[in-house]
Amino acid sequence: MLDDVYLAAPGRVPPEAAAEFDLLLAELDGLSDDAGPIDLTGRTARPVWQLLVHAAATGRFALHGSGTTDIRMFEPRQANDVDSFGDRRGVYAAADGLWPFYFAIVDRTRVTSLLNAAFTLADPATGAETGPWYFFSVDSPDAEPWRDGAVYLMPVAGFERQPEREHPAGRLRILQLFHPGEVRPVAVVRVRPAEFPLLDAIRHHDQAVLGQRAVADPHGFPWL
Repeated sequence: MLDDVYLAAPGRVPPEAAAEFDLLLAELDGLSDDAGPIDLTGRTARPVWQLLVHAAATGRFALHGSGTTDIRMFEPRQANDVDSFGDRRGVYAAADGLWPFYFAIVDRTRVTSLLNAAFTLADPATGAETGPWYFFSVDSPDAEPWRDGAVYLMPVAGFERQPEREHPAGRLRILQLFHPGEVRPVAVVRVRPAEFPLLDAIRHHDQAVLGQRAVADPHGFPWL
């Protein structure tokens, strides 16, 4: 069963919260290129994860998590990934609100490696979709290698969605996005570890052990 390994979303965004968030996100329409990202931090009393999840669900934004809170332009960088989609030079983001939140709060200076995933599953016969499902893990000598960070919203135009793939349970739709050029964020939301709703469910792994398991079974993610 998926829920034996993967995490389910913490809940749905209430309709009244979605309506409030839509008013905030409407402020991002028609911004000039030199305006800089609008800071949406503290603009709602509702959980910040709900704002991020709703922003992604609108389909208008690509979201990126970082420990840097003053980025005005994302420049293409060469990634390092076993999958060809994620092993290119460009800007990476997510069609999801929680996955970038995880990247925003993990202190990369105290972590040896990250193991993570965010996806939905579509029934091959009916097309019915379940999820999103998540997996979050870190290899770190610290029990809590967290930091404050930020999640950026970028216009989704120009981003490419990672291709679907087959999975024993259906069509796997990974929530990763890729853009080949520089991208200017239109909004930023500063976040704290305590605000991440799945913080206590982040696993810890041993990279040496994981590496051995991955070599023995390359398709056995997450190699528990």
